[in-house]
Amino acid sequence: MQARILLVEDEVNMARTLAKNLERAGHAVEHAPHGEAALARLGEASFDVVLTDLKMPVMDGMALLRAMHERRLPPAVVVLTGYGTIESAVEAMKLGAADYLIKDAGPQEILFTIERVLKLDALKRENVRLRGEIGRLHGFGELIGEGAPMKGIYRVINTVAGNKSTVLVSGESGTGKELVARTIHERGALAAHPFVAINCAGLSETLLDSQLFGHRRGAFTGAVHDHDGVFRAAEGGTLFLDEVAEIPLSLQAKFLRAVEQREVTPLGASLPVAVDVRLIAASNRDLEGEVRAGRFRQDLYYRLNVVHLALPPLRARPEDIPLLVEHFLQRFSREYQVAPKRLAAEAMERLRAYAWPGNVRELQNAIERAFALAVADTITLDDLPAAVRGLPSPDAPAVDPSDVPTLEEAERRLFAAALRKSGGNKNEAARLLGIDRQRLYRKIEKYGL
Repeated sequence: MQARILLVEDEVNMARTLAKNLERAGHAVEHAPHGEAALARLGEASFDVVLTDLKMPVMDGMALLRAMHERRLPPAVVVLTGYGTIESAVEAMKLGAADYLIKDAGPQEILFTIERVLKLDALKRENVRLRGEIGRLHGFGELIGEGAPMKGIYRVINTVAGNKSTVLVSGESGTGKELVARTIHERGALAAHPFVAINCAGLSETLLDSQLFGHRRGAFTGAVHDHDGVFRAAEGGTLFLDEVAEIPLSLQAKFLRAVEQREVTPLGASLPVAVDVRLIAASNRDLEGEVRAGRFRQDLYYRLNVVHLALPPLRARPEDIPLLVEHFLQRFSREYQVAPKRLAAEAMERLRAYAWPGNVRELQNAIERAFALAVADTITLDDLPAAVRGLPSPDAPAVDPSDVPTLEEAERRLFAAALRKSGGNKNEAARLLGIDRQRLYRKIEKYGL
């Protein structure tokens, strides 16, 4: 198996001898005199293996390994040194070295090690490919899950993808409502046309009016150009309206007309403009409850609720957690360009037991954090967030019952708790606290949350 090898060695005679032996075996060899030169070359060209000395000037082998680990550079590393110790071997392996040899190893032993590392690397790449294929068999596009709740969702998506019915997607924050909307769009006849998404939360009424329906120049202060709005931007395709319950009641009549008549009147215009879009709306609130409370128009609710898709929370489908974990491990392996990591059994058990208030989004964040922090190829329980492990959060320290916190400290804890419960979703956190998103952002900045 031929390979491109970067040889990092400061001793010229040793480098010449090693390069000659490797080239006789059919490998292509480039030489760098120290770690700094090796890093520069790794940024310019691709290599299959880095064979590096440990003791070198400028930048030694350990520093090179650390830099490669931090930058997630893909070549396998074999450490070769005349100063072999158990401690340095362990450190090198922790930093990602595939093997460790001393300089008096014979040429055949070095060649055998290189061949073994290459075969192992090829197996890892094939494993990534096969695990990706398996992941696709357990999902529906980018949607992952094979339990009964998700299979029911897939059946409805398949059906509505073939028409232009208005769809209402409901579910807690982080359950994948926009992903469902994109899947409907991409599987239907409108896939070649625009998919435009807008979050209706956190915008003033005038700004939301402008974002939805457009405006004419001079319609309000700061309107220096005409703006089409998302209804017209999605012409011929799909318009996804997230957090639709956040549309102010005073704007809902105008929105209802756009839904019913498929025409919009931009701010500052006197005549409506016809639009041809498919509408998919989503909310993490109970819209029927909002109607009863007088915060959402009943006629608008009926117009949006033509086909209803209720997404289950992650805690209702724990059988899908291993599939989702595998999916995210593969994704981050590709993004970071490193070999895939696996999850220890006790870590998976804890993931399945956790309630996931932030649903799939919180699980994705937890896996990405563990993937980034885990030094070894196996993610352990200690790599998971404290909340998932069942430990007290650093944002909510234990307090003596007799110790009354200051108002500022109590507020900080309240905002931290809302962010935890929402799984980091700021729109949901603001809703839980009963404040607008701008105020939430100010508090996040103030308290460093």
